Amino acid sequence: MGLALKDTEHHCYGDYLHWSDNNYELIDGEAYFMAPAPNLEHQEVAGDVYFQLRSALAGKKCRAFIAPIDVRLPKKDEADESIDTVVQPDVLVVCDSHKLDRRGIRGAPDWILEVLSPSTASHDQIKKRELYEHHGVREYWLIHPIDRVLTIYRLQNGEYGKAEILELRGSTPISILDNVQIEWDDLLTRLPSVEECL
Repeated sequence: MGLALKDTEHHCYGDYLHWSDNNYELIDGEAYFMAPAPNLEHQEVAGDVYFQLRSALAGKKCRAFIAPIDVRLPKKDEADESIDTVVQPDVLVVCDSHKLDRRGIRGAPDWILEVLSPSTASHDQIKKRELYEHHGVREYWLIHPIDRVLTIYRLQNGEYGKAEILELRGSTPISILDNVQIEWDDLLTRLPSVEECL
């Protein structure tokens, strides 16, 4: 089951700020409803990765954030209220402090992690991959917590090359960050195996 569109109207950040229900992301003016309560595996993975990143980046210029936080992706230099793409990645890293303001982040993060779930998998793997590539996100990670698979896209010459697909085990370095890697073994002991989910 894919994500539901709010309607067929074209929306921008000015509209989004007035919605009482903020479980939406905007992509090119289309409002996609996001699940309000991620499952336990999703929360475990996002929380653990964020905790590791926050610890590893302490005292450094790059900063880690976890959803919900608005990431506005302008097409040019339009005012905030006119921006028609606003997403909330699960975990992200921003290295340019000029992109940070009281509303969240304006401009592409350097690194993004999305935790896949059945309702968002195609959205994250296709629509958001294309979006992040277009806006210059340098590294994009997709984790399938049940299958224990990590897919990594790295920006080269403005495009994501062939994906690197890894088993979640041991540790995985974040190539755009010096001496930062994510350790999986402790996290995996808290996640159900594929057999437990059948």
